[in-house]
Amino acid sequence: MAMERRFLNVILLGFGFMFVFTAFQTMGNIEKTILDSITEDYPSFEGDGYTSLAIIYAALAICNWLAPSIISVVGPRVAMVIGAVTYCLFIITFLFPKTWLLYAASCMLGAGAAIIWTGQGNYLTLNSDAATISRNSGVFWAMLQTSMFLGNLFVYIQFQGKSHIDENTRHLVFGVLIALAIVGIGFLVTLRRTETPVCPTEIVGDCEKVEIKSEPQGPLEALRGAVKLFCTKEMLILSLTFFYTGVELSFFSGVYSSSIGFTNSIGANAKQLVGLSGVFIGIGEVLGGALFGILGNKTARWGRDPIVITGYLIHVLSFFLIFLNLPNDAPFGETDEKSYMEPSAYVAMLCSFLLGFGDACYNTQIYSTLGGTFAHDSTSAFAIFKFTQSVAAAGCFFYSSHANLSIQLLVLVTLATLGTVAFCFVEWLAKQKRIKEASTTICGEEIIPSHNNYKYDSKPRDNLHEND
Repeated sequence: MAMERRFLNVILLGFGFMFVFTAFQTMGNIEKTILDSITEDYPSFEGDGYTSLAIIYAALAICNWLAPSIISVVGPRVAMVIGAVTYCLFIITFLFPKTWLLYAASCMLGAGAAIIWTGQGNYLTLNSDAATISRNSGVFWAMLQTSMFLGNLFVYIQFQGKSHIDENTRHLVFGVLIALAIVGIGFLVTLRRTETPVCPTEIVGDCEKVEIKSEPQGPLEALRGAVKLFCTKEMLILSLTFFYTGVELSFFSGVYSSSIGFTNSIGANAKQLVGLSGVFIGIGEVLGGALFGILGNKTARWGRDPIVITGYLIHVLSFFLIFLNLPNDAPFGETDEKSYMEPSAYVAMLCSFLLGFGDACYNTQIYSTLGGTFAHDSTSAFAIFKFTQSVAAAGCFFYSSHANLSIQLLVLVTLATLGTVAFCFVEWLAKQKRIKEASTTICGEEIIPSHNNYKYDSKPRDNLHEND
């Protein structure tokens, strides 16, 4: 019964994020295109989509260090609701096109994103154990990424046949996205309190029935704990993987789809393909999350590294196809240039799908690792993940306005290689540690190395509590 309750919490969490990010991810995907049309209508407006997104991720990176302290005071549920409200307010500001308001709202959203994502990681861990963390991570990721094609399908229909996005169309899109964000906030408000989980997440067996209590951390202790965890060898190495996910996130969410829309030689429906690209990215994300959610128990047995390597190969293939298909100056604005082949909408949509599926490979396994290996300090672990990812995303958006497509793709391939090697190395270290500790006696019974090979983490789960 407790397990059903905890899984229901994961489903409610997934619905909340699905609606909130249907609004935001759709907005992020079309922001550059939308702002270019606003500038045509209001010459005094000088807001830039890439700069806005860069500010969001820069503020997110900075505020991530404060997120564990905030969550130690208000708890993950309240933190996620507060964070979701900032997403809604950000979209509302597009109804009033002012350059200063756009950048101020971007900064506010970055702060809100820090607490909503750190709270999400903590709440997901609270409702998972070793047997369910891979499944729950996959299910949550699939539900979250459903947002990519729901909102973008709506945009695809609304932008049909338009080379300039007029004010009426913009207001209709903004209104629908704001309404969806409000629905998502409603789901997050309904999230239920979670009791302290039983036994370390890395244990499977009867020991899960024994409850372990831990004292809540204060704000300063939470901040010190995050800094201390960040300086560990495993987390420093994993940061290379986190960094890559940030760069590729900013590329497919803000650069790639806009580049398709700016490529005039792809056809008269280039602007319409911006939304359709988001749909195919979402299909890849959902398929990957659902696949690894269904196979969660099996993938935990095999290890996480084969899935990450699969994601690496898929991403490298997509980068090569993008290099062949889109012109070099596509990220900067309207272009009539061509690349090494005649730009094809079909190849562009295939690449969108591959980008989404590969991203799911990386992120589901990162969530599984943070919720399992670092279960005793999940709040700090997820804060560090989002900090590193956000620094990378902000940097990518800043240089996206200046670096042509081939340079951006070269950076992506290089970081993908380093990030994949780093993840596999940490996973290998964890496997070696589990083998060495497999005979540790727990709860009066000896754990024999078997298909589980889980390690016992004797540390108290400092952050696995809820204060709200």
